[in-house]
Amino acid sequence: MAKNTYKINSFFSGIGGFDIAFNNKNFSTQMLCEINPFCNQVLNRHWPNTLKFSDINNIDVSNIPDAEVWCGGFPCQDISVARGASQRLGLAGHRSGLFYQFADLIAEKMPEVVVIENVGGLFNSNKGRDFGVILQTLSALGYGIAWRLLNSRYFGVPQSRTRVYLCCWKNNTAKALNVMFDKEGSQKPQNPRMDFMTEASSAKEYPKVPNVAYCLAASSGRHTGTDWSRTYVVCKNGVRRLSPLESERLQGFPDNWTLPLETNFINDNIDTFRYTAIGNAVSVPVVEWIAERIHANLSKEINISTIEKSIDVYKDFRKAKVSDTLLSEINFEDAESEYKWAHGGVVSEGRCYECDAYPTPSSIIESSLLPLIEKKQENSIYFLTPNAAEGILRRVDHQKRTLFKPLREGLEKLKSQNIT
Repeated sequence: MAKNTYKINSFFSGIGGFDIAFNNKNFSTQMLCEINPFCNQVLNRHWPNTLKFSDINNIDVSNIPDAEVWCGGFPCQDISVARGASQRLGLAGHRSGLFYQFADLIAEKMPEVVVIENVGGLFNSNKGRDFGVILQTLSALGYGIAWRLLNSRYFGVPQSRTRVYLCCWKNNTAKALNVMFDKEGSQKPQNPRMDFMTEASSAKEYPKVPNVAYCLAASSGRHTGTDWSRTYVVCKNGVRRLSPLESERLQGFPDNWTLPLETNFINDNIDTFRYTAIGNAVSVPVVEWIAERIHANLSKEINISTIEKSIDVYKDFRKAKVSDTLLSEINFEDAESEYKWAHGGVVSEGRCYECDAYPTPSSIIESSLLPLIEKKQENSIYFLTPNAAEGILRRVDHQKRTLFKPLREGLEKLKSQNIT
């Protein structure tokens, strides 16, 4: 018997990570909203006949089609710790502040489920007040909320990428809880740091890579010798960065997903556009895990009054911290206030229940970087220069970092070719 097909609307769609994940779990995309021209070319290639909007500020709510689920990762540029503390405007920033426009549209249409993704810095943006505003806003609309910090590396892609995910269910915290948590609890990772230093294969053949990659950044992919915390591929004839194709695989996208429909972008910049779009995207396998669980809960009845009585059935919540104050009574605009949020929690009838869940499902889905790496000779543009190798090593030594051993050896060999 075929599963029911449900519908989703996608906001801040990027290159369609939410959509491909939900489509794979029997949801149909009704609408896409994305302002970036390059990303829109990618979306037009994969969803040519789907209704599209470019600017969330200009959407007439009456034109938004009905859908059980709305999803989106509002821009993180004003929240991300990668920008430096002095530049973090949080929800007061022009881009991350688009959350308020998203919330206004939610208030008008009140979809059954809202799924939001953002960077881990959301927990402490503006001393934790921004995350409080999001919980307060959605709770006031009548949504039960469950949130988790999840790491992509435990969901089937070998990339250490932690992101905050919120599942907000209209008038039903129990279903949101069911989506984001397993009753048997999250699985504790074993020696997670070792995977950055352990070779993916003991074989002597090239290329050589560690088991797990560092988080992909939303950057051009060019290397100037200032960034050691990226993943490099050690080849027999040099050291190179990941190609756009390999980066797509690290996010769970099909090969060449980000090749645009048209080629009116300057050829030299195609890779820059692709790297940036991929780095901004969600990890497809993580969203698939969420989408499958939302689908299951859309099809069942759950008593909405049982949340307080049954929350301790969930192993992660057996030592839950319960807030003394309702969200509606907190003034998150008080600039002197500071809030520390746990990496997991639920909001039921305006009260927070927080827990220190691991960023994993109940059973970790293993993966390895090596199978995603191209074995054939890559374009020379992806290889590091001796100057870049020297710069990376200088920065590593200055910061007293330890590199993946084959990478250290490859960079030293490359550095030795530098003529001074």
